[in-house]
Amino acid sequence: MRIALVTPYSWTYQGGVNRHVQSLAEEYISRGHYVRVIAPFDPPDRLSKVLHRAPAEDREIPDYLIPVGRTFGINANGAVSNIPLFPSGVVETRRAIEQGNFDVVHLHEPTTPANGWDTCLSSDVPVVGTFHAYSTKPLPNYIANVVGARRTLNHLSARIAVSQAAAWTGRRWFGGNYTIVPNGVDIDAAPRGPKPETDHLRALFVGRPDERKGLPVLLRAFSALVDHVPARLSVVGAEPEDVQRILAHPELADHLDLHGRVSNDELWQQLHEADVLVAPSLSGESFGMILTEAFAAGTPVIASGIAGYSDVVTNNYDGILVPPADPQALAEELQRAHHEPERLARMGVAARESSKRYAWSSVADQVMNVYERAIEVPGPEDATDRIRRRIGVAPSDGLPWTPAVKLPSLDPAPATGAGGRKSWIRKAALGAVALLGLGLTAMALQRIDLNQVADAVVRSDLSWVLIALALMASSLFVRAWSWFFITKSAMPHSGLKRRDFASATMIGVLMSATLPARLGEPARAISLARHTGRAKETLPVVVGTIVSQTMFNILAILLLGAFVLSSMDNLFHSATKQILLFSLIPAGLLLAVVIAPTILGNQNGEGRLARIGAAIHSVMVQVRSGLTVFKHPRYGLPAVALQLFAWVIQLLSCWALMFALGLDNQAGLAASAAVLLAVNVTAVVPATPSNIGVFQLAVIFVLHKGWGISTYDALAYGVILQAVEMATAAALGVPALLREGLTWSDLRTQAIASAPVELDPYPQSRRTSEKREVTYTR
Repeated sequence: MRIALVTPYSWTYQGGVNRHVQSLAEEYISRGHYVRVIAPFDPPDRLSKVLHRAPAEDREIPDYLIPVGRTFGINANGAVSNIPLFPSGVVETRRAIEQGNFDVVHLHEPTTPANGWDTCLSSDVPVVGTFHAYSTKPLPNYIANVVGARRTLNHLSARIAVSQAAAWTGRRWFGGNYTIVPNGVDIDAAPRGPKPETDHLRALFVGRPDERKGLPVLLRAFSALVDHVPARLSVVGAEPEDVQRILAHPELADHLDLHGRVSNDELWQQLHEADVLVAPSLSGESFGMILTEAFAAGTPVIASGIAGYSDVVTNNYDGILVPPADPQALAEELQRAHHEPERLARMGVAARESSKRYAWSSVADQVMNVYERAIEVPGPEDATDRIRRRIGVAPSDGLPWTPAVKLPSLDPAPATGAGGRKSWIRKAALGAVALLGLGLTAMALQRIDLNQVADAVVRSDLSWVLIALALMASSLFVRAWSWFFITKSAMPHSGLKRRDFASATMIGVLMSATLPARLGEPARAISLARHTGRAKETLPVVVGTIVSQTMFNILAILLLGAFVLSSMDNLFHSATKQILLFSLIPAGLLLAVVIAPTILGNQNGEGRLARIGAAIHSVMVQVRSGLTVFKHPRYGLPAVALQLFAWVIQLLSCWALMFALGLDNQAGLAASAAVLLAVNVTAVVPATPSNIGVFQLAVIFVLHKGWGISTYDALAYGVILQAVEMATAAALGVPALLREGLTWSDLRTQAIASAPVELDPYPQSRRTSEKREVTYTR
């Protein structure tokens, strides 16, 4: 049979789909079939690096591959997809199919636009489509259907799904009939024999550093594990610099073996030598070929209990399923794997047995049956049927049409209980605040002439705006300098430099300015702790230094309030007092941080609650150690002076904008202080990025009610002030991210990797009598 295997993904940047295509092609070639793989190919040059933001692997082009142009790397479904978006790729794919005189065209991932859709629509021979992805997001699938995905896919003569999860995607969004044929594994290539002797647990992670692969979750779990058992983690697929960049605890590097990309033979060797493969993916996996490859090597897996993996792993038989994004559960299973080697060995034997159902000899037979069925599909019954098939109204597979139906998600249900209720309450509260802000904004806009607002913004003096911008930027550097003295007192031998504090401060401001939550503080804490070399131990202390700096900020707010109260008439005093009382909320939280260790005391009991209490007590003690600046006048006095000076500079920035808008005759320094006070108090409960809307309402309330400034001038002032703050955050925060070698995603994944994980010593009664050094054959 003459077979064309068409894949939309770059052959250079290998992934699971192309590995499937390569193995299927080689299996059929070994059986005597004529096979050609039609795929994009990116040469290892500078342009490929620019288009994909990663260097291209220098891969040899096999004889059966027909390259059809370059690709472009785009983020999709939690990973980077390298697909052709250039017209030349479509033209070359169509030409290769037309010249090949094939009996069947096997199109992989037919939902991919460009050459995938064109192959469905233009091919004169039967087209079989294999669906690999598991996609639950409505918006991209709705958009695909709006532009014709369902009708395009109706041109397929047969549909294959690699798993129930992939079939769910097709049935949910596009309709149709699907045959489940799993990904295959070359069980003959898998190493045999006993595993090498070792005195420690050998865990293996294989995958790219994409967010959905869950590597930060594994790193956090492993960081807790190595405190209790001897263990090493080998990372294959992710480049060493990518792993180092997302390490929230740099000291963990001593327990890691970073291999980057490896050959197929080296991958098999790594799978054979590992005691367990760990697959902590968060979502979006439809199958997991690496799981079946581990099975073939006799290695059990610990995997997330997500849709695609649950199809492959039988819990407590050939592997373990844990809740996704749960480093605590993952760490506990790894600890158990070390202490129960006999159980691990039994699962390894079962894993090798499970791999047989994925042998390529069996998978290729199943795919061939689908080919034959597609070739034998009866032609159209009449001209009407031919037209209906041509325009995609009727399916071309000869089967009754099955429409798309709304199906329940295959992902595990989120945890319920107190934690779930608290999360729901928190989200509801933030949503209510956001709706309130939007409602008040809408009411205010009804009374404001936006044309006058725009005119006021346009008439503003640019030179004064630039002065305000320079002052705002200067205040951040002074704040960083104050933080330096605070930390110098708490961590005198940390080796941290002033520029480390400046970078962390700018990163924190950038996060706070662009996300609807108080993420700036944890972001700058993580950024600074990375420079200590002992992030796991120092992060709570760094948080304590931020608490100290927050106390200085509360002092500044109280001084601002006193200044405003002494400068205004009695009409506005009650509202200002309410603002001051609201500002004391953070002071109450800070007081809790100070006294919590004393209240909790030492938790010596047993059980999970006692362990959690002990962990909180330990962290609180470390946090409180960051408050030592109050005991050391040598560092405390300059820290306080610099922090208050930063507020003075920020006040002058607000005052400069009064001159920019020509409001200096109506509202002077006191009005600027009131604005600064109001916007900082409203920031306690962030509802939108930078509190857009709430920020402007606070400014209008202060300037209009307190100083009689028109609402449109007050709104123009609020717009420009926030623009100055956000421009400062971007101008200083982005270079700081680049200097630290971080990306926006890195900070998010490092936050995941900082989730608290505490392991108890493994119960002696549950340990096996067999020593860890024992070897076992699978």
